[in-house]
Amino acid sequence: MNNNLKRRAALGALAAAVAMPALAQPAYPNRPVRIVVPFPPGGTSDILARLAAARFSAELGQPFVVDNRAGGAANIGADFVAKSAPDGYTLLLISSVHFINAGLFDGRLSYDVLRDFAPIGLIAGVSQVVLVNPSLPVNTLAELIAYAKAHPGALNYSSPGNGSQPHLTAELFSTATGIRMVHVPYRGAPQAVTDVVSGQVQLTFATSPSAVPLVRGGQVRALAVTSAQRIAALPDVPTAAEAGLPGFESVGGNGLAAPAGTPAPIIDRLSGVLIRMLQDPDLRRALTEQGADARVTTPAEFTAYIGAEVTRWREAVRLSGAKPD
Repeated sequence: MNNNLKRRAALGALAAAVAMPALAQPAYPNRPVRIVVPFPPGGTSDILARLAAARFSAELGQPFVVDNRAGGAANIGADFVAKSAPDGYTLLLISSVHFINAGLFDGRLSYDVLRDFAPIGLIAGVSQVVLVNPSLPVNTLAELIAYAKAHPGALNYSSPGNGSQPHLTAELFSTATGIRMVHVPYRGAPQAVTDVVSGQVQLTFATSPSAVPLVRGGQVRALAVTSAQRIAALPDVPTAAEAGLPGFESVGGNGLAAPAGTPAPIIDRLSGVLIRMLQDPDLRRALTEQGADARVTTPAEFTAYIGAEVTRWREAVRLSGAKPD
């Protein structure tokens, strides 16, 4: 009897010891969470990250802090997150740049976008807007194409860098229309757009959140958007298809991802909050005002989306002949 009692006591103590770490685990999150944006402040990804961070902070009761880690064609920030502890306290604002880089750098990256991240969900789809300096004597996309054909090589267009989505979109546009323009790469979207406003370059393909305030302010002229439908923030601007290029489309995706190996309950909790916030009419209006389109996905759906985008942009890189800076 004594032996049985001792055995039961020992088993009870062992069970308690095993259970204690689980019981001692604090609820996630119990300290600030960092959202790494691999671009300078002011660009599309930064704007979307700050909108999301405010909502996460309000719902989860901990600060979600945006950490801009620009450089290396968005690879510095992505590499930092890929190598961070998979504990849910370091997230990446992942975007089409990373899907493009998988083909652009072709195995030369220090991380693998398909293997080293745990996708949480999309935040928004983002169109691009064909912007020109008001001094350029064109008011429609057809007039731009005609001008470029009449002045081959005279038009300069800016982009956030070689292999960026605006660069690839412009190259695909040139191929589709048979025109020749000179590419002027910058180290980030804000300066690329600013120099269209100042007239240093004549045009750019800017992401809609960057473009909308400038168009509304009359600082640039918008000729077309590259989405399949017009965007609510610029209802009078036609799609490229409406403007004479049927089938021409280029839309980027921006979402959140954690390092691979992040526990499923954390991914699921973040995904649940993200899905709820994207169904909130106020946030959807805020995204619309920025020229972005709210996209609701599960982690599994976002994983499939990333795989498809990597394949799509790999082909675009091949066709354009783009090379990294």
